[in-house]
Amino acid sequence: MKKIAYIELDTHAELAANFYELTKDSSEFSVDFYFSEKIFNLLNIHKPNVFLTDYSQLLETLEKEKYDLIIIGTIHRHFIFYKAIVKKFNTAILVHNLNFTKAPKWELFKSIFKNDFKYRLKLFLKEGLLEAPKVYQKSKYLLGIDELVSQKNNLEFLPVYFNQFDSEKSDTETIRIVVPGAVSQSRRDYNSFLDKLKNFENTGINYEIIFLGKASGKELEKLKSIVDKLPQFIKIQFFEYKIPQQEFDNCMRKADVLYCPIQNETEFFSVKEIYGKTKISGNIGDAIKYAKPAIFPETYNSDLEFINKEKKDLQTQFSEVKNQRFDFQLYSLENVSKKLPILVERLTTKKT
Repeated sequence: MKKIAYIELDTHAELAANFYELTKDSSEFSVDFYFSEKIFNLLNIHKPNVFLTDYSQLLETLEKEKYDLIIIGTIHRHFIFYKAIVKKFNTAILVHNLNFTKAPKWELFKSIFKNDFKYRLKLFLKEGLLEAPKVYQKSKYLLGIDELVSQKNNLEFLPVYFNQFDSEKSDTETIRIVVPGAVSQSRRDYNSFLDKLKNFENTGINYEIIFLGKASGKELEKLKSIVDKLPQFIKIQFFEYKIPQQEFDNCMRKADVLYCPIQNETEFFSVKEIYGKTKISGNIGDAIKYAKPAIFPETYNSDLEFINKEKKDLQTQFSEVKNQRFDFQLYSLENVSKKLPILVERLTTKKT
């Protein structure tokens, strides 16, 4: 039986949780999970193969256990530490920002002075920020969580998204539209969406729009100012607090359509990333998890049948997408988990 270590010490807790669920009953390989205190407390998985750890002790543990494969969920800091891992072990790294993995050292150095100066200076002086590209280059494998992006960029595709909830539908007179994610104009174009709502016409259909993420700052003020200005057939709901997971799940299950006004570009460490090409939106995982059709910007590159490119007539498109039916059985836990042993075998077979 193959022996795998999955490490998540930084940010992508949900992907780690998904991998745990997909592999916990495997008879073909075993997985040990190593989480930082933040991830450990967030996931709250108390099993014999789930370990609380930190950077100071993990390297020694990995040397003792002799794993066939080590999967690293996030490398956004502690680059010197991860460089030692990829040098010693058969390692696969999940890539979340493809351009960042290829950034020249001079570009990373300049990024120190562009934003979060104290934090980035610490990464430069103590954690080896300029070594980041080399960590990815030295890793045996790079993993992508989107099949199309993986194919186009020579990444190994890691199937980690699976359907976890049955879809629920609202009544025929109301379309419930959920916009998932923290309400920040830097990642999603909320301003454009709010402007489009002002032009919706009364066709006898009511719209319930839920901004399912914490709103603050300018975005919160704009939502507050627009509530009473929208037509009676449009109701919006927003939150000023971090939404508990159960409440988030309930709202997503009741959605008819996910609307995801993702910006075309974003930055990671001041390195430009393009959604759908060098960076994947987590809203793809939301659509699969809750079995929901979604509307993405026309610029977002996806071949998934339940991802619709936004049309000029958004109001009509909401009705069209609400009536769409997709079979998410392909993304059941059983079907997705069947793909993993094939990948593991490929990543653990020594090339001659």
